[in-house]
Amino acid sequence: MLFKIILSGHLEFGTDRTFDLVLNMFQQRAETYYKNDILLKPIDIFISEKSMLDIPRVIIPTAPEKSWRNTVHLLETISQYAVAGNIGAWKLDSGSLVEHALLEPKGDKTAVQSYLRGRELLVQGQQTEARDALSAAIAKFTRHALAYERRGYVNYKLGNVSDALYDFSKSIDIYPHSPDAYMGRAIVRLHQKSYAAAASDLDMAIKTSIPHQPIHWRARRMKGECHVELNEYAKAEFELKLVTNKTFNIDDSNAAWQPTAYYNYGRALYGNGKFKEAFQAADKARNLATEPSADMLQFVHTAAEKAGVSKGR
Repeated sequence: MLFKIILSGHLEFGTDRTFDLVLNMFQQRAETYYKNDILLKPIDIFISEKSMLDIPRVIIPTAPEKSWRNTVHLLETISQYAVAGNIGAWKLDSGSLVEHALLEPKGDKTAVQSYLRGRELLVQGQQTEARDALSAAIAKFTRHALAYERRGYVNYKLGNVSDALYDFSKSIDIYPHSPDAYMGRAIVRLHQKSYAAAASDLDMAIKTSIPHQPIHWRARRMKGECHVELNEYAKAEFELKLVTNKTFNIDDSNAAWQPTAYYNYGRALYGNGKFKEAFQAADKARNLATEPSADMLQFVHTAAEKAGVSKGR
């Protein structure tokens, strides 16, 4: 059976010595253990000048299960020699996600352990402790893009907006192919009501993610909302039509935001003079919302009147 495979991410090895060790290991194992049944070629992914492995995005339209398994196993092995970074791997069958793997270093290097601890502390809500751990990871390895990105979220939660903006921007400067850093900087810019700048970052979050990641659809929804605020209704309609046509699993965080997406889709349609469709979207938002806001209810009424529809329920 053949699958579509998507690979994306990077691994930082820190030193030329470790990089050379890993490159030789990759080549030897690919040839000896896996008989070259690997979906990646070393020349395409190893960057000696930066001592890193970089896969901005690789899409293999058709690959057998064995090639997928060999590639994931080999990447998992060499990831343990890295000091920072991660690689996402997706296996798809007829457009449906069959398997996903996140490959990242988990060894005893100080930068690795400090990052993992900081990430866990952030999940636990221990913001100050998380910031200290992530700062320790950065101090140990200054190219730790993921640590900067996570620390950006910590600083934002702590109200340190300028520090958060610095951290997200630094993460992007180091590795410009990660959607999370663009999303983080967009959140800061939305906080500052810089809608055009936020929309630009969200566009990059869309381009650097894939539709099988929740962040892809979150970015589309938020980008559509930015365009509504900027009175760019055609752009808003494009993004929000895609989002509202998407069915999310109940465990996907995007599912809870569908009422908001429909509400803003209605606003975009209204701005484009499509009043009947605007009412239909607003009515859908109201029906989906557990507790419709006053603004949402008012918009349903306004759109109904403009569309010549009898009063909203």
